[in-house]
Amino acid sequence: MTLPPLPAAALAAILWGFTYIITTTMLPPNPMFIAAVRALGGGLPLLLIAREIPPRAWWGRIIILGTLNSALFFALLFVAAIRLPGGMAATFQALGPLFMVLMAWPLLGAIPSPSKLAAVGLGVVGVAMVVLKGDAALDLIGVAAALGAALSMALGSSLVHKWGRPQSIVGLTGWQMVVAGIELSVVAALLGDVPASLDLVNIAGLVIMALVVTALAFVLWFAAVQGAGGPAAVAPMMLLTPITAFALDALFRGFVPSPLQSLGVVVVIVSLLYGQHVDRRAFRVARHHAPSARQLAKGIPAE
Repeated sequence: MTLPPLPAAALAAILWGFTYIITTTMLPPNPMFIAAVRALGGGLPLLLIAREIPPRAWWGRIIILGTLNSALFFALLFVAAIRLPGGMAATFQALGPLFMVLMAWPLLGAIPSPSKLAAVGLGVVGVAMVVLKGDAALDLIGVAAALGAALSMALGSSLVHKWGRPQSIVGLTGWQMVVAGIELSVVAALLGDVPASLDLVNIAGLVIMALVVTALAFVLWFAAVQGAGGPAAVAPMMLLTPITAFALDALFRGFVPSPLQSLGVVVVIVSLLYGQHVDRRAFRVARHHAPSARQLAKGIPAE
């Protein structure tokens, strides 16, 4: 039985919220190794579902997108997950859509409206409140890794918008993950970031991370995006990721953020909601990127 779009998106976002508690309670402290297993273990099932091979001309772009959307993203995400409370790491990750607003200008020629810039500014204020030293001070390397993960995903997603896609989104994501898995495996081997041994808990955690938190969650999310008519309709469900991570942190690790940090998280969530509900046409095309009449007539996108 297929879930309706919104429940499917909500379930995917909740599953992603389990990333952090699984990382800290079930997996070895080897972020590159974990990222490689997640990428390969999540990507291969997606390829089995899609059964597609990208065009030869697209392989260079697949490598770039795989590096940004999966390799760098997963690697930095697990560094953040190991060094930060899960709710905090998930809050930084949720800033990706706001970063995309800023990247849309140089990459897509879309100048953000004042309302979009206000959403970004509000998110920055919220992050500053979260990072400020308080009763629950944060690891700065973890903060940098979490922000880097969000930036990497935002850049990769912006390039997907710029380039389009030559196949289904499930197939495109699967190939990106497999490329990332190969890259991360090499990095893990070169850095020696491979555990000497794995116990049953580690193995169970890796299986859950790859098949449930990655492959299943992405399939649910893609089905929701398609069923709802686009990502904007289900994007607010992403807020369930940091909420889930915070709840699991409090339940299993006893982590309670300081009042200022809690307020900062609320400000970030408000900024994300505001960014989703402002005018959908809150961008105008920059003149030097505007398509010509010939391009419009032939359906060629602006450069």
